Amino acid sequence: MDVPWWRKAVVYQVYPRSFADGDEDGTGDLPGVRSRLDYLAELGIDALWLSPFYPSPLHDGGYDVSDYIDVDPRFGTLADFDALVADAGARGIRVIVDIVPNHCSIEHPAFQEALTAGPGSVQRDRFIFREGRGDAPPNNWESMFGGPAWTRVSDGQWYLHLFDSAQPDWNWRNPWVATMFDEVLRFWLDRDVGGFRIDVAHGLFKDAALPDLDDPTPSDRISPYYHQSDLAAHYRSWRAILDSYPGNPTAVGEIWVEDPEDWRLYLDPAGLPQLFNFLLLRAPWSADAFRRVIDTAFATLGDSPTWVLGNHDVVRQVTRYGLIKPATGVMTQPGTMVGPNAVIDQALGTRRARAAALLLLALPGSAYIYQGDELGLPEVLDLPLRDDPVFRRSVGHFLGRDGCRVPMPWSGTTEPYGWHRPWLPPPDNWTDLTVAAQQADPTSTLWLYRDASRIRRAHEALGAGELRWRDAPPGGLVFEREPGFVCAINFGPGSMPLPGYGKVLLASSPLDDAALPPDTAVWLQAD
Repeated sequence: MDVPWWRKAVVYQVYPRSFADGDEDGTGDLPGVRSRLDYLAELGIDALWLSPFYPSPLHDGGYDVSDYIDVDPRFGTLADFDALVADAGARGIRVIVDIVPNHCSIEHPAFQEALTAGPGSVQRDRFIFREGRGDAPPNNWESMFGGPAWTRVSDGQWYLHLFDSAQPDWNWRNPWVATMFDEVLRFWLDRDVGGFRIDVAHGLFKDAALPDLDDPTPSDRISPYYHQSDLAAHYRSWRAILDSYPGNPTAVGEIWVEDPEDWRLYLDPAGLPQLFNFLLLRAPWSADAFRRVIDTAFATLGDSPTWVLGNHDVVRQVTRYGLIKPATGVMTQPGTMVGPNAVIDQALGTRRARAAALLLLALPGSAYIYQGDELGLPEVLDLPLRDDPVFRRSVGHFLGRDGCRVPMPWSGTTEPYGWHRPWLPPPDNWTDLTVAAQQADPTSTLWLYRDASRIRRAHEALGAGELRWRDAPPGGLVFEREPGFVCAINFGPGSMPLPGYGKVLLASSPLDDAALPPDTAVWLQAD
């Protein structure tokens, strides 16, 4: 049976504002992405996921959408988008667009109409407006970005926003909303996209009673605003739209869970094609932790889950894996103890990130790579300015996500590394991390990713399928995939023997004869 392309794809996420700048105004754009398609083709990807490029006031990096069926002039035009899809397709690369159905921008025409129409109107019912409890919000829900999840308008009512106050939540119990988003899907599918990444896919429906929470601390657990049962039927309807188009377009849901069993709500064969699996991303650096989350993913999601190590919302893995001493005081994100006063061994983090990359690309299923991962970029912790609403709403307690959104370094020996007045300034120590520098160095992280993708495409054991664990020394993991592929990774402090495993295909760091050094992974062709 033919396997759908998305079950074994390598997908590369582009944050358009920070990837490549076609008009040298300091902001990345679609013509910039188009100009770098050869770079992406050499990286061996199957699909390109574009974070939002829609018209937006950019209160939250474009995830506050004011028009779902157009391109923000800062990023180009619809003609630029069509040209990008066509040129990417000519290189065998599909384009996946980011759809944001939980919330929109306060500048979206529908929200502006709701404000004007007033309480009790059909326009206001497209969002979640309620009367307060005196001068208090309707309930005790808190925003994922800090502070209350409600904002009061001039007529006294309050509107819900699980994120920033500039991002009002849609009322998915209103049929008008569902109809509008069906049209949005078809608009982009008619433009030959390869599918959608669904933002906050677990949060669309809210309990109509809007009850108080016993513990209002934001989390990903089942709650009156996350993982409601209505989502199963909703995603069956979206799957029917996808299946009505040629090319097997996909949709991958951003679904964060605290308990992997909560994924089962979304595993209807007629529902979402894919769910993001963030277990690997959250795992600490240890063989036991990685083995546990890999086994959990297979037990819950089947034999071809998605695998993720980084994205535009999380601390880059070089910094996570190199963390020696957590920060005190200001942190990057809730639960992520990395800040300017953290102690980070970047060389250690780089070795571990390179090893994790080989593990990622050897696992059965699809792999998602965030721009700059292939360069081994670290998190930038000492930015002179911050744009993220997480920073604003937490009054600076959380640094936010800007540190992983610093523009890609393309060339040059000094910042801004091929950019002209970039919207976020890169650090001055990225000289050896630029694309140009790494292209000239066959031992670089860029070449590691290129070689791994090339082998993955050529080796019939890789992509979708299964794995079988083999015995490994303490601190190590070894698995094989048929026919004849073995991946070994050493998480421990000492070398790990590799007797009789066959020919070396690729290693994340130099090997020591027949031993695997600490924080190193290797791919082997079994005898």
